[in-house]
Amino acid sequence: MAEDDTEHPPTDETPPTDAPPSGSGRPRRRRRWLLITAGAVAFLLVATGALLWIAYRALDRNIRTDSETDRLLARLEAERPSRTAGARGAENLLLIGSDDRSGANGSYGGEAGTARSDTTILLHLAADRKHATAVSVPRDVMVSVPACERPDGTLSKPALMQFNWAFETGGPACSIRAVEQLSGIRVDHYVILDFSGFKTMVDAVGGVEVCVPQPIHDKDARLDLPVGRQTLHGEQALGYVRVRETLGNGSDTQRMGRQQQFLASLIRKVQSQDVLLNPAKLWPVLNAATSSVRADGGLSSLGALYDLTQDLRGIPSTDVVFLTAPRRPYRYDSDRDEFVQPQTGQLFAALRDDRPVAVRPPGSVPSPGPGLGPSRSPGASPKPDRSQGPGVGVDPAAEMAASASASPSATDPPTFEGRTADVDACAAH
Repeated sequence: MAEDDTEHPPTDETPPTDAPPSGSGRPRRRRRWLLITAGAVAFLLVATGALLWIAYRALDRNIRTDSETDRLLARLEAERPSRTAGARGAENLLLIGSDDRSGANGSYGGEAGTARSDTTILLHLAADRKHATAVSVPRDVMVSVPACERPDGTLSKPALMQFNWAFETGGPACSIRAVEQLSGIRVDHYVILDFSGFKTMVDAVGGVEVCVPQPIHDKDARLDLPVGRQTLHGEQALGYVRVRETLGNGSDTQRMGRQQQFLASLIRKVQSQDVLLNPAKLWPVLNAATSSVRADGGLSSLGALYDLTQDLRGIPSTDVVFLTAPRRPYRYDSDRDEFVQPQTGQLFAALRDDRPVAVRPPGSVPSPGPGLGPSRSPGASPKPDRSQGPGVGVDPAAEMAASASASPSATDPPTFEGRTADVDACAAH
């Protein structure tokens, strides 16, 4: 039987040969959306990375490196103290608050172009980063200052002088060398903050809470505060840490105590509000910090400053100690101070060896123990030859070295008047 060659027209059941397979449109649409989403995410990641890099570079450029101080210290490296074997890994920072009246600080009066160290704090970070000790160096204490290079290039002579004059004589390098000479402690880093920078920092964290024990009305400090707990911002905060004449007994001792309370409150606020973990809070703080400070080459980068803040953040506030180097009225001029021995020598010896320092509340009665023995009365000291001027023949550095030999053991740390960062000033009243 012959095959049927007749062509048959296509029926409705026969699909066209160019039609897509049934159900293939949906996977194609899904692939298209996946590609679009992946591209958008990639773009956002690249854009975010670029913005973060731009922000990092902007913050990094904010920081001013004090190359001149680095140069001066490098030239005198052989004269600087070395770190003891027991303190490897520890770090010592000198925080200097300058009363510079130039530029934006000109509104505070005084002679432009001159500056002294209004506040100086030696901050010791333990090698294990489990405790920190901040020691205020009195601005009016009499110390032996080594020869320093002046701004005009000439060299000053070694002299016994008020500590804050060292900064005016030879800038930060002279202050650092004076601290190293009197303490035997190597200063690893330094940070310099002026009035304007301080206000910027305080405003960046949204103000700092303080407790005012009595009304303050001080025209010179631009301060008018009632009694009680309150949050201070830029100008008020600056006035509070600087006021002296119209608050308490007008001494620099009480002023240093208020500065320590202020810093303790600042630490509590930063830790309690997780500033370092919140980008919205962290950015203004970093921007203010990097714009306000002048630092050494090893600390004048955003990465180095961030590492420092992380070290401080990891230390419990109960283990952050504030105190003032033991002092008393200077034997030849009650308007100035001198260090009390052997206590001051013992304090610096403990920090040199990276040992913790215990504190007791200011004004409390000390219990018997190392570092708390009765100090010599001014009359018990050898009398110098007054014909050459007050203080000649009295070498604070020699007294410090002699006192350090009586420093207590690591198992029985010295105890001094001071406070820890967890203490609320208002709760203490």
